[in-house]
Amino acid sequence: MDEEHMLHPSWTDKSPAEMAADSRIFIFSCVMAGLIGILTIFYTAFQWRRNINLSWMKAVDRSKKNPKAKHKVPVAPHTWDLESVSRGKNLNCCACLKPMSPSQTLGPMIASDSFIHRCSICGAAAHLSCSSSAHKDCKCVSMIGFEHVMHQWAVRWTELTDQPDEASFCSYCEEPCSGSFLGGSPIWCCLWCHRLLDVDCHSSMSNETGDICDLGPFRRLILPPLYVKKLSPNSGFLSSITHGANELASSVRATIRSQSKKHKHINETSVDTSSNGSICDISAESTADTPQNVNGSHAIEENCNGGMNVGTPRQDGGIDKKMESRPSFKRSGSINQKDESQALRMKQKYELIDLPPDARPLLVFINKKSGAQRGDSLRQRLNLLLNPVQVFELSSTQGPEMGLFLFRKVLHFRILVCGGDGTVGWVLNAIDKQNFVSPPPVAILPAGTGNDLARVLSWGGGLGSVERQGGLCTVLQHIENAAVTILDRWKVAILNQQGKQLQSPKFMNNYLGVGCDAKVALDIHNLREENPEKFYNQFMNKVLYAREGAKSIMDRTFADFPWQVRVEVDGVEIEVPEDAEGVLVANIGSYMGGVDLWQNEDETYENFDPQSMHDKILEVVSISGTWHLGKLQVGLSRARRLAQGQSIKIQLFAAFPVQIDGEPWSQQPCTLAISHHGQAFMLKRTAEEPLGHAAAIITDVLESAETNHVINASQKRALLQEMALRLT
Repeated sequence: MDEEHMLHPSWTDKSPAEMAADSRIFIFSCVMAGLIGILTIFYTAFQWRRNINLSWMKAVDRSKKNPKAKHKVPVAPHTWDLESVSRGKNLNCCACLKPMSPSQTLGPMIASDSFIHRCSICGAAAHLSCSSSAHKDCKCVSMIGFEHVMHQWAVRWTELTDQPDEASFCSYCEEPCSGSFLGGSPIWCCLWCHRLLDVDCHSSMSNETGDICDLGPFRRLILPPLYVKKLSPNSGFLSSITHGANELASSVRATIRSQSKKHKHINETSVDTSSNGSICDISAESTADTPQNVNGSHAIEENCNGGMNVGTPRQDGGIDKKMESRPSFKRSGSINQKDESQALRMKQKYELIDLPPDARPLLVFINKKSGAQRGDSLRQRLNLLLNPVQVFELSSTQGPEMGLFLFRKVLHFRILVCGGDGTVGWVLNAIDKQNFVSPPPVAILPAGTGNDLARVLSWGGGLGSVERQGGLCTVLQHIENAAVTILDRWKVAILNQQGKQLQSPKFMNNYLGVGCDAKVALDIHNLREENPEKFYNQFMNKVLYAREGAKSIMDRTFADFPWQVRVEVDGVEIEVPEDAEGVLVANIGSYMGGVDLWQNEDETYENFDPQSMHDKILEVVSISGTWHLGKLQVGLSRARRLAQGQSIKIQLFAAFPVQIDGEPWSQQPCTLAISHHGQAFMLKRTAEEPLGHAAAIITDVLESAETNHVINASQKRALLQEMALRLT
């Protein structure tokens, strides 16, 4: 017994409770060891599958470069942008296939590890040292010389935020593309149609279809790469020289003809009637020799579009003065436009060649400095969904003119503006200057702060609502099925007491404000200029607006407002209420992020008509301070209606802050004269409207009728205006 006690002292001396505790610890240790073993097996299997997939990727890369490949595949280099390594988590380098995130080290991170290269088109990432050796498998924006658009299969390096609904199965075998844990081949994704394909299925699919791509569900909105020609760095300069030489030769020929005919008619005896006819001939010949302007808007087409008035013969057989001076006037007035066109031609990197007349591509403008501050992300997402050539970023050095110049030969196209109300106005002003025979309609992706125009056109109040409704794919579907409507545009002339303009006129689409509301906008504008880092999303922008408005609640800066302004509507002076601290002139039914100032359903006013954005009539209301603005925002109060009219003058006897469509400035005493400028084509989302689908079909039919010369541009405009009235 003593010998057994000596051999096993720990077991014999412990109590049953201690032995039970030891057994529980032993069991827990076994369970933990088993879990660790299972996790080790899973990790090993995961690494094994990853290495197999990486081997597949390398084999796929080698097969892409196989010179004996049956179908020629277009190649394009990546467009690298410098990006922080923190934004490249969970990504692999497209060259060395290693993770982008650096390994954790105790020492400081060197500069080369702090940044990575990220392709702004396809989203691929690469180490700074690897980007130069990356394969040229990016989206090829130009396929000039190909008979059909070819699939561009590439490894999906990043998860797509926007993808069509059907893009979750292999487009050939229709099996789910997620793959099993240990089996399955790598997945390819076409950079154009975004269909998925198992690499194992590629050979069979290529033999059957020839790798021809139909551009996917957004084929009507995508600018086909078959018609995009990339220009060499010097081609823009050479083409501008050629264009200028042609214009000079045409002018010389026209001058020689006119001089010879003039000399001939001087020697003739009957001058009266024949000279009148020869002047018309001279005008016609010189016009014919003048090169045509953008979108076919030459002299005769400009007349049809309402740009100029043609002189008519007088009853006494003479010719109107306007007709006599017209040729010289046209040349002198178009000098600046020709210079601008030559400057744009020199900057041009691509050119559209022989685009089919039934094409309806989408031209995209992105303002990365709008309220949401998400321009970079939007551009990359749209580059994936569309042709990067049709996506333009607006800046202080590049306006919308560059994109409009590229699309100058496209008969029918649509525009998407990613920005706020100010960006939309910027693009509409640029469209006006182009003198399009058939101006393109404009859709809005609400990326600003208030987004009032986007609200009345049913595009939403911000990017958050867009993401909740399905992202950019849903937006593109709605653009394709949208109906064309009309938006009145107004010119605001700033005059002195003698009626002379103090500066160039401004243009209004949404509203104009004078007084307390403009002061809040001006304070926010100044704060943004001083601290732009505070305005990093839409929500914080609205918080700062509320804070600046709260500061002005107790400060009645505009207590004398009614006696320092004079409002005149259609020649009749309107009395400003004594408690008013601001006057607003509204063209649309949304202000300050969704406030309806006029409220058509309000039946307390019987002498006013309902508000409409295409009736060529403005609405004038007054507000009684910043506190009143706050109550308007939450629906606890209403603005006071003052008048409706087509011509409005606001005379300022003191300096006041003024804002137009959210763009504020401080204005010295003057007169603000508001008059109708014209109408713009806009796209309205009609997915939730009873007549929306029918209106979208009618819009498409009218565009096809104009393309086939069944109707002209003015007839299409009249029909669209009537349809807009009926849709409202």
